[in-house]
Amino acid sequence: MRRLLRTGFYILFRLLTRLTVIGREHIPMEGGCLLAGNHLGIIDGPLIFCLIKRNDATGLVALDHKKNPVIRLVVEIAKGIWINRDETDFQALKQARIHLKKGGLLGISPEGTRSKDHQLIQAKSGVAFLADKSDSVIVPMAITGTENSLKKVLTLQRPRITIQFGEPFHLQPLDRKDRDASLRQNTDEIMCHIAALLPEKYRGFYSDHPRLKELLV
Repeated sequence: MRRLLRTGFYILFRLLTRLTVIGREHIPMEGGCLLAGNHLGIIDGPLIFCLIKRNDATGLVALDHKKNPVIRLVVEIAKGIWINRDETDFQALKQARIHLKKGGLLGISPEGTRSKDHQLIQAKSGVAFLADKSDSVIVPMAITGTENSLKKVLTLQRPRITIQFGEPFHLQPLDRKDRDASLRQNTDEIMCHIAALLPEKYRGFYSDHPRLKELLV
């Protein structure tokens, strides 16, 4: 069912959008991997799912979507992990950590929600927490064009969508003497890698971050 779902989504994206994929070779084919990217539209999840050729790929999905029977069915087939984004969902984080420790791939939006103005907002530290607890490699990912794309498809337009995967990297271990500051620094490191892949108008909160400027040199 997962293979059929992935193939179906891929065909739909190729038929209904002008899709450009860059850097897919950066995604490791095995081993714990955090795929961290920005979040613009409801179709981001299906898009990522159909492009990842790993049977152990899953992702964190907002619990709000469970009310929709179609989305719930898709998430269950894809073995997604439901997370309550209105609180610190320790159970979901535990499931995600176990999945990564077993060598799986996990997709995550560090911002925790879709950006209303399509620009990066300040990320939550859950992504840095998971990276530290699982010692996983991180692959940054940048999506453009999925904002309002569903509306365009329904009006017989083919939106231009680009998804770019950056080079994998590891974070520095957390400083146990100042864990909160270290978590924030590592979270910013991840977000700056994402921002570096995005056009300037999408960088938002991180547009003037010193680390982003270093990465862009």
